[in-house]
Amino acid sequence: MDFSLLFALFVGVVILIGLASYYMKKKRREGCAAFAAKYGFTYSPTSPPGLLAYSFPLLHKGDGRGAENGITGRWKDMAFKAADYWYYTESTDSKGNRSKNYSNFSIAVTEIDAWLPDLAVYRENVFTALADKVGIKDIDFESEEFNRAFQVKCDNRKFAFELVDPRMMQWLLSCDDAFGFELHGKAILIYSHRLRPHESLPLIGSLKEFRDRIPRLVWTNYGYQRPAEA
Repeated sequence: MDFSLLFALFVGVVILIGLASYYMKKKRREGCAAFAAKYGFTYSPTSPPGLLAYSFPLLHKGDGRGAENGITGRWKDMAFKAADYWYYTESTDSKGNRSKNYSNFSIAVTEIDAWLPDLAVYRENVFTALADKVGIKDIDFESEEFNRAFQVKCDNRKFAFELVDPRMMQWLLSCDDAFGFELHGKAILIYSHRLRPHESLPLIGSLKEFRDRIPRLVWTNYGYQRPAEA
């Protein structure tokens, strides 16, 4: 086959891939904007201000990261920021060719009137189970059902047991198994694999439910203004 024809075919494929990527991004932006408008939230094609400044482990993974399709607002008296978040890791093959592997998430953050120790809670899977076997242990609770289902990572074991009480355990077990949570200072993060725009409300709603189930003992020990519903 003629080289010029091969080159033309290659250029055509590249253009088609570029157009498809542009169309998908445009469609997602339109979907996120429509979702925000439906519930009275504010939409921006960029990251909400300050979102990537939080010190959650998820937001510091990879060799590069970013956020887009930001949504801010209030849901049932809870202020929040949400966005599409991504990070990538770079690798080099034996020939010196570099590539990037992207991981994509839907995330939402809210702030509370407390200052909490760092904690992460997320569903158990084959990779976290393997990590346990090589010495990276999570905190075990009295409920074997919960221990089988979840990983809880926290340097402050006392706080972990205060936060993850039986009521919180029961709710987490009933929660969508795609959701994970991280706590740092006054902020709480919920994350999942990338959701379609119309699926974002359960993410935001679950963030509020997690916040509302923070035990009274935690507010007593770490809060500086207990919410009225606590």
